[in-house]
Amino acid sequence: MTDRQIVPLNEGWQLAEAPARASAAELARLPESAWLNATVPGSAHGALLRAGRIPDPFYGMNEQAVQWVGDKTWVWRLRFRVDADFEPHEDLVFQGLDTYCDVWLNGELLLSTDNMFVPHRVAVRDRLRAGLNELLLCFHPALVRARVIEAAHGKRHLWNGDSARLYVRKAQYHFGWDWGPVLMTSGPWLPIQRQRYGTRIDDVQCRQLHATEAGGPVRVQLRTRWAGDAPSRVSHELLDPEGRPVAAADVSASCGEASLTVTEPRLWWPRGMGEQALYTLVTRLHAGDQVVAVDRRRIGLRTLRLVQQPVAGEAGTSFFFEVNGREVFIGGANWIPDDNLLERITPARYRQRVEQAVAGNMNMLRVWAGGIYEDDAFYDACDELGVLVWQDFLFACGLYPAHAEFQASVRAEAEAAVRRLRHRACLALWCGNNEDYAIAESIGAHGPQAPSGRFPARVIYEELLPAVCAALDPDRPYWPGSPYSPNATGITLSSDPTVGDRHSWEIWHQAMLPYQRYADVQSRFVSEFGMQAHPSLALLERTLPEAERYPESRTMVWHNKAGSGAPDGHRRLAVYVSDNLRAATSLAGQVYATQFIQAEAMRVAYQDFRRRWQRPGARAVGGALVWQLNDCWPVTSWALIDSAGVVKPAWHAIRRAMAPLAVALRQEKNSLRFTVMNAGATRELAMRFKAFDLQGNCRFEQTLGWTADSDVSADGWIALPVSDITVVAEVIATDARTNSEISRDCAWPEPFKYQDFSLASLSFHRSDEGLKVSATAPVKGLWLLSEGLEFEDNFIDLVPGDVRHIAVRGVCRAPVVWTALDQLGGKVPEALIPGAPFSP
Repeated sequence: MTDRQIVPLNEGWQLAEAPARASAAELARLPESAWLNATVPGSAHGALLRAGRIPDPFYGMNEQAVQWVGDKTWVWRLRFRVDADFEPHEDLVFQGLDTYCDVWLNGELLLSTDNMFVPHRVAVRDRLRAGLNELLLCFHPALVRARVIEAAHGKRHLWNGDSARLYVRKAQYHFGWDWGPVLMTSGPWLPIQRQRYGTRIDDVQCRQLHATEAGGPVRVQLRTRWAGDAPSRVSHELLDPEGRPVAAADVSASCGEASLTVTEPRLWWPRGMGEQALYTLVTRLHAGDQVVAVDRRRIGLRTLRLVQQPVAGEAGTSFFFEVNGREVFIGGANWIPDDNLLERITPARYRQRVEQAVAGNMNMLRVWAGGIYEDDAFYDACDELGVLVWQDFLFACGLYPAHAEFQASVRAEAEAAVRRLRHRACLALWCGNNEDYAIAESIGAHGPQAPSGRFPARVIYEELLPAVCAALDPDRPYWPGSPYSPNATGITLSSDPTVGDRHSWEIWHQAMLPYQRYADVQSRFVSEFGMQAHPSLALLERTLPEAERYPESRTMVWHNKAGSGAPDGHRRLAVYVSDNLRAATSLAGQVYATQFIQAEAMRVAYQDFRRRWQRPGARAVGGALVWQLNDCWPVTSWALIDSAGVVKPAWHAIRRAMAPLAVALRQEKNSLRFTVMNAGATRELAMRFKAFDLQGNCRFEQTLGWTADSDVSADGWIALPVSDITVVAEVIATDARTNSEISRDCAWPEPFKYQDFSLASLSFHRSDEGLKVSATAPVKGLWLLSEGLEFEDNFIDLVPGDVRHIAVRGVCRAPVVWTALDQLGGKVPEALIPGAPFSP
């Protein structure tokens, strides 16, 4: 459609509480004093919060004080004027209504909805009035409706939230999760438009046929669907990333299909592998010489394949992605909605989060099944920045029903999502659900001995959804669930480490194994794993009442939802901290301790998983997606970035482990095992090893040459002739030609609580780009923090002789505070941190 045909209906809305089963006439008689100003997109919680009618749900334990909002019926009202010059077609388009909603126009019921994820288009030309019109949206409490449906169909098993959620096509995390609050939102969560047209483009499907040779011609096959008056012809034009035409096709409308050929394509690559070339496909409908409708969308020219083949010397098959013929190790994170009030997630916020993932050397985000199909701004950022997207369909941690009405709703939802997203270069995989196979196994409803009929949603994951994908997006892989492990005998499990993907929760959940044992819980693709940590101290101080700002306060525990039944995340945190570190008594000390453990756990995990990427034909681990990248509210969780957008130390640990060339070091009895992990071209390296006692004396030093083969992870060993003393070992990989440092890692004596790392003195100096830091003895986990500043490297380890240069960006608005393991910490001298912006 052209811009002149779209009239946004986002401003001028009002909101009021309504009787539970009010008619349109009764709603129209609500007193004017009952109405509050509201905006679309929006939620009842958001409107009430702006009006001062409810407290901030994220502060303290206010979550309890706002539960009544989700139990009420809320009506939204818009009065808008319409001129008499109607187009042949006048539609109202509701992109997303959350969830049970009756829609009236001028007192006439237009539709009733029951699925948050299904857009609706209603023809209203004969229902609009010239002059003033009134649109009413009446949202009914989702949980109340859900429990009525559950009573009719039966209670079903689940993890997290109220069991009735399984019958509701609403974002499942709204019912509460082990990292999020219970906030039962309602409202028009996506834009509403009046669309006026004679003809409109309903859909454009584009498929790619690539030549077998790299960089060979690409043929783009196109199919256009329209509504309204039939056009006379359809034209397609493909513009290169600079906006220059490179291909065109003009066909009769009766044909409906066309193709374009790009003779010298610029391919789209994941970050770090090449450019993110995005072409613009422009489709126009013509009525004679007049253009009556236009569609623009950006596409990337690329191939993508999910590779499942034998792994040399091992059982099972691989699970990794190949893009443009090149095998890619995936290092990334799981993504949850970035707020409970979805209208607050701006395009800039989406962009910032994806940029943070990219800066952390991540190349994939998994859009998790308990959230939403994200806003276009999210996928735009992933397209532009080269982040692959693993896209779940929205079924999480439960035995969902599969009666006819439910399946019909799911089909409409899936078809809408696939049509909207299938042109995206970033989109790598459709996945049927999150942990539903695992939960079925946990109660004996799935597996080789399971009786039939106890897992009805298999028909959704194994028939309905793959059929939708095959019909609408046949060139992209579909995977029935995560985790999902179909073995050679035809038996599908959720935990087989030799096939499919796996969630490795033996660390933190289940047996609570030490984090040092991530190598023992690897799999062909580790799509979930993680370790909790507190958010930043500054965020906690804004979230907790002053009297509650101490470890294990009632409000601190409230802001940790982890656990089954009664939350026990604070207990699990305490176990991991006490197993490894000395006790912290202050809130600041506990924040540092939990973030320290999370960072060390992620260093071990990513290094041990990436180490198993090995060589072509022996890709034993194809990827690792940490749970989770982001948070939706101020909470102690597995997130790498808290809800204020502040990265935790674990983000830096992952950034280093996922660098294009990274090294990992471990002490093993009388030797050092090192791993060189290279995602780029072959490089010649000089590997420099040192070992220091805790007083700072160098006890060992050696340099050796090493060839880092392209796209390979490989191990090496050297003898460590100092077994009689406790040492800290370091390896630095430098370019053999230029002597420039590429990567480094340290191996420390553990558990840390048995050692004394307080013997070092730290020195800070100003450098051209920020700070220089050095130490007289080994220093573990130096963490720098200041409002307004970003430290390019942080949570660093120091050994004597190192002078670490840390680039700093931003404007300093508070003192730079530092802390490290066993160090009292302090402030960096203010003279080294001027108020003026740092420049790279």
